Amino acid sequence: MKAAVSLKAGKPEVIQIQEVAIPEVQMGWVLIKVKAFGLNRSELFTRQGDSPGVVFPIIQGIECVGIVEEDPSNTYIKGQQIAAIMGGMGRFFNGGYAEYTLAPLEILFPFKSELDWAVLGALPEMFQTAYGSLNQALEIQKNETLLIRAGTSSIGMMACQLAKAKGLTVLATTRNPAKTQALLDNGADHVIIDNGTVQDQLRAIYPMGVNKVLELIGTRTLKDSLKCIALRGMVCMTGILGSEWTMNEFTPMGDIPSLGRLTVYMGESTNLSKELLQECIDEVEKGSVKLNIDKVFRLDEVAIAHGYMEDNKAKGKIVVLI
Repeated sequence: MKAAVSLKAGKPEVIQIQEVAIPEVQMGWVLIKVKAFGLNRSELFTRQGDSPGVVFPIIQGIECVGIVEEDPSNTYIKGQQIAAIMGGMGRFFNGGYAEYTLAPLEILFPFKSELDWAVLGALPEMFQTAYGSLNQALEIQKNETLLIRAGTSSIGMMACQLAKAKGLTVLATTRNPAKTQALLDNGADHVIIDNGTVQDQLRAIYPMGVNKVLELIGTRTLKDSLKCIALRGMVCMTGILGSEWTMNEFTPMGDIPSLGRLTVYMGESTNLSKELLQECIDEVEKGSVKLNIDKVFRLDEVAIAHGYMEDNKAKGKIVVLI
């Protein structure tokens, strides 16, 4: 089979297309014929050498969609549509950047859909992260106000739609004024141009602050996001688009407002269920949730796609179609 193999830590060029053996099936694992997969920021960090425990060379990819090729446990039948997500995939064992991948039963989610594979490939990790951040971490409620930091990211775009569907007012940020209309078209009620701090602009709209903040940039803007919350407000740090994992200085009894709350969301496959994924797929089919797919690449263009992602050119999800 063909696979995009990350030979070592480094720039996008370390990803090379190679002919490798199709994985041998083993009990408790399912062989999947991959149809598509989404690219994720964490895969960029892995390729750069910033994911602990990763041994190169490796076939990356923390998610994929496809069809069952072989399942020795007979849990799934050949040809059945299936999604695989997280659980060490693409980091501790070979992942979805290939024509076939072998995944353990516990990270698999069967589904039924007539959507194009490129659309389905955009969904699993993006939906799991957005849904989990909003509902499990931030515990959003109807009529609340939500600030999404990095609104044009794929997670930010999905989170906006999910929040609007639940009856929230959404403020979304972008560093690029040219992306303002894309955020408004996606459902945002207000767009704030992010120059590193947004608290003054936000409080010009909501003087008392917002109820919830979804922080997708990370440590670079976390302190500023904490200054945006209302009394008993909450910030959830989910993303690290700013590429900085740690902070030089952080004073909890100062940087976190009194009665404010700070949490993180580090979703896994256990945060998703087949019912939730199917429900999301159904909503996309009905048109009530509109996916923002920025660009679709081929398997032999994975290195190019990584460069595109690293340059922050996308306004939505990047997908690779086999």
